[in-house]
Amino acid sequence: MIRNRAAFERARKLQAIIFDKTGTLTEGRFGVTDTLVFASDVDEKQLLNYAAAVDAHSEHPIAKAIVGSAKEQLPVEGFKAIPGKGAEGRINGKQVKVVSPGYLREQNITANDKRIEELQAQGKTVVFALIDGALKGAIALADIVRPESKQAIAALKEMNIRCMMLTGDNKQVAKWVSEQIGLDEYFAEVLPQDKAAKVKEVQARGLIVGMTGDGVNDAPALAQADVGIAIGAGTDVAVETADIILVRSNPLDAVAIIKLAHATYRKMVQNLLWATGYNTFAIPLAAGALYSYGLLLTPALGAVLMSLSTVIVAINARLLHVAR
Repeated sequence: MIRNRAAFERARKLQAIIFDKTGTLTEGRFGVTDTLVFASDVDEKQLLNYAAAVDAHSEHPIAKAIVGSAKEQLPVEGFKAIPGKGAEGRINGKQVKVVSPGYLREQNITANDKRIEELQAQGKTVVFALIDGALKGAIALADIVRPESKQAIAALKEMNIRCMMLTGDNKQVAKWVSEQIGLDEYFAEVLPQDKAAKVKEVQARGLIVGMTGDGVNDAPALAQADVGIAIGAGTDVAVETADIILVRSNPLDAVAIIKLAHATYRKMVQNLLWATGYNTFAIPLAAGALYSYGLLLTPALGAVLMSLSTVIVAINARLLHVAR
């Protein structure tokens, strides 16, 4: 939905677009990204199913993400929460614990695997699975990147638009997301009240800037940008502040609106050239400029051609098509 026609026309001139991370480029919820196995008597599927069985009784977002990633729901007995550290229960006669790194340190259990450090360096949350007291594996989780985000960024780059991201998350998380989808630049650890200042900072480079977001904290940045694009599934404040509202939470729709702005402008120029060209030719002809050569446009024929010109312009406008 286009709320500001002037901003829509400016969209064709965008040189940079800044995306809010959570809820725009990502889904704003945890998902399992990696499963590591440290022992030969258990595989990835089994480890994930065991962890999900224990976490099925927990309300923690990380626990819900693990449960949602498991293919099978196993029965658990004697479920017990470990306050601030995780949970445990018996599955198929085995005592299973899903715990945080803090629990391992507390119990003097060492996880000697370089992959864990790499995952944590990416800003991912890592939890560990113990079976009968032995460390059997680890599960890494992160905010899920929307599958459409990478396609959207690639399409924008083809249009020579610089792609950036704003997030309050730490640099490791921002870097990981940026590398996943191919961003040109990112701003990490940005406080909510500083988002508009970041947009102004990019504008100070002499770039025409668009901003896409969905939250209350994004409203000032949406207002500051040359073109503010809100996700329709976002907050009322963001929607009311934006120039353009996307009905779906899909970054590809931001690409579509920019393409639409380009296509609309092309149609406008085509129709203007046609109308100007017709009048440049027809008005002097009707005034008798070529009468000496035996050419004169009668009023009746002029009226017919004028109507035909209007029909041609209307048909050309109806042929507007934007490739998705």
